[in-house]
Amino acid sequence: MKAHPQQLIQIVCHQARRLWADPSQARLIAPVFAHGGPGTGKSAAFEQAARALGVGFRDLRLSQYEPTDLRGLPVPRDGFTTWLPSAELPWQPGTRGILLLDELTSADRSVQAAAYQLVLDRCVGDQRLSDGWLVCAAGNRSEDRAISYPLSSALANRFCHVEIEPDLLQWVAWARARGLAPEVLGFLRYRPERFFSMEGPLERGWPSPRSWERVAHALATRDGLDDEALEIVIEGLIGQGAAVEFAAFRRHLRDLPDAVDLLLGRAPLRVPPRADQRYALCASLAWHLWRAPGPLALRLENFLRMGLKLGSDFATLAMLDATRDVPGDDDGQLTTALFSHPLYEEWATRHGTAWDGGEPAAPPAPAATQQPEEATA
Repeated sequence: MKAHPQQLIQIVCHQARRLWADPSQARLIAPVFAHGGPGTGKSAAFEQAARALGVGFRDLRLSQYEPTDLRGLPVPRDGFTTWLPSAELPWQPGTRGILLLDELTSADRSVQAAAYQLVLDRCVGDQRLSDGWLVCAAGNRSEDRAISYPLSSALANRFCHVEIEPDLLQWVAWARARGLAPEVLGFLRYRPERFFSMEGPLERGWPSPRSWERVAHALATRDGLDDEALEIVIEGLIGQGAAVEFAAFRRHLRDLPDAVDLLLGRAPLRVPPRADQRYALCASLAWHLWRAPGPLALRLENFLRMGLKLGSDFATLAMLDATRDVPGDDDGQLTTALFSHPLYEEWATRHGTAWDGGEPAAPPAPAATQQPEEATA
């Protein structure tokens, strides 16, 4: 059974709370080991768990470590050898956090062996970790064609192993909350199979949650790059196949009216004929609804009027996207304004019973040289 990053965060938070409730039972609380392909958000999930718990976070990249970096340096004392522990490990009493042994499967066997005592006994030599720190680990799988060494059975048996699979819906919600480019979100809604794919050559760029975040950043900071140079950068991040499709998707967006003009009533409300354009329009409307200039009441009215023109699948997709992680809405006033708008009742009457809560199905993948297939909304 595979877990998505949010489930990993939930598991890590649960294990941490168990540890803090009774530190004497630490040996019974198995450290969590997250397995998954590169760029799937393993390390980020542990950091988000620490942030959710309001505790510290330390990330040790063990592929760059020597055994003495964990065991400590041998120093003479009173005719004997003792070990000077690393300051990177959390020894301070009374502190809490998550200690991530990252890239453990990429570490040399001697480093893995040095981690035994730290993982099982929460100590290095005579020096013990603070009781408030949960030890976790992450690493790539052997099938990922990344540097990976098998864990010994003794070390593997010390962990609770969780295999991570990226989740598009959660990533889209996360990306929207951070203001990432709406055309990236619209494309991935339209072509979800391009979200994470390890098919083809992996020595160059390939699609992953990490690389799509960088594509969105490249689009937002393209100053000085012409269109051709920008496409070269994007291909370098996600590979040729995904880049060709994404470039075609972006070209079709030029036929769409500007989402801000639609929301402010400066362009007529019309449903685009192509399925890929409808995905893009929904993503753009949801993104700009809370960020565009002009009166909020006008934006809400035109957003709902556009929803009444769309089919239930795309109308609900836009509504779900618009109401997830609304920026600057800690007190809920913005979403309350949307749901209390006079047009919302009509929207709910038309679409509320026609939608099963799932995602609208994307049409079959078009060939790179063909026009994307249209679908009825």
